[in-house]
Amino acid sequence: GALGGLGLALGLWRRQVALAAAREDEEEKELRQRFMAPPVSGLRELRRRRRELRSRMELLIMETQAEMCRALAALDPGASFVVDSWERKEGGGGISCVLQDGEVFEKAGVNVSVVSGLLSEEAARQMRSRGKSLKAKDGKLPFCAMGVSSVIHPKNPHVPTMHFNYRYFEIEEADGTIQWWFGGGTDLTPTYLNEEDAVHFHKTLKEACDKHDLKLYPKYKKWCDDYFYIKHRGERRGIGGIFFDDLDSPSKEEVFQFVKSCAKAVVPCYIPIVKKHCHDSFTPEEKLWQQLRRGRYVEFNLLYDRGTKFGLLTPGSRIESILMSLPLTARWEYMHNPPESSKEAEILEVLRNPKDWVH
Repeated sequence: GALGGLGLALGLWRRQVALAAAREDEEEKELRQRFMAPPVSGLRELRRRRRELRSRMELLIMETQAEMCRALAALDPGASFVVDSWERKEGGGGISCVLQDGEVFEKAGVNVSVVSGLLSEEAARQMRSRGKSLKAKDGKLPFCAMGVSSVIHPKNPHVPTMHFNYRYFEIEEADGTIQWWFGGGTDLTPTYLNEEDAVHFHKTLKEACDKHDLKLYPKYKKWCDDYFYIKHRGERRGIGGIFFDDLDSPSKEEVFQFVKSCAKAVVPCYIPIVKKHCHDSFTPEEKLWQQLRRGRYVEFNLLYDRGTKFGLLTPGSRIESILMSLPLTARWEYMHNPPESSKEAEILEVLRNPKDWVH
């Protein structure tokens, strides 16, 4: 009798193990279908450490990438994303998804990167200049950084360029202390001003911020206007949005939930604007103005952008992914000045004097 009972228990245990394995396989299949490519850390590893914030952040950036790529692909059915998984010999890797020469999008990229290793001297210097007190051990600072980053350059000058980036950083100091912080933001760069679109974009981001604290949107809106400032031109890159960096309070969980709300807002804040304008007619003069505005975009990204600088200073980083933010085409004309009271002059006025779009 006892042996029979043991056999029964063993059979039951085996069945439970088989069911759990089948469930795991099913989960893995579902995650594979949800993402653009297998995650850098691997699905098994992410599941094993699913309660850890690093794993949850990696799942969030993978989901954000897939959501944005699917939303863009649905608007440009003739084009398709090249999905490029890459590895970094110093540690980690990434997934670059790039669509080029579509009907709607001239270039749209949505990148994920999960990298680790030792922080370069220049990168550490850049961080210390922002007030980070990083205590290295034998000159070494182990780090882990992950994020999702996207820049979308549409063909039609009446559809704005859009950028977003959400990232998480960890650095281990000499005494084993882990310094962590989040950064990110979402911003819009129209060629021509459409007030209705500007209000929709800012309101959607404000709603995402307001779920957590009513002080966040005005603070991060101002930060965005100040950050995307092209000093040598005296104008902003676009009409802003939100931007924040070095965010490490009130708690890791609360900041993660805030970043998650911001990441979930990227599709609803932008895709309706693309749908509304992607078939608008435009003139050769309007296309030319778009090319000149893109030149300004390039100037900001190469001279001031912190993410571009960090990427270029990190050994083994992938240049193609870092410079994905640059448009396929842009133009620089000598001493180009739009006529007063023109639609071109109207956008310049807003870039020089940022507006409050939601009150």
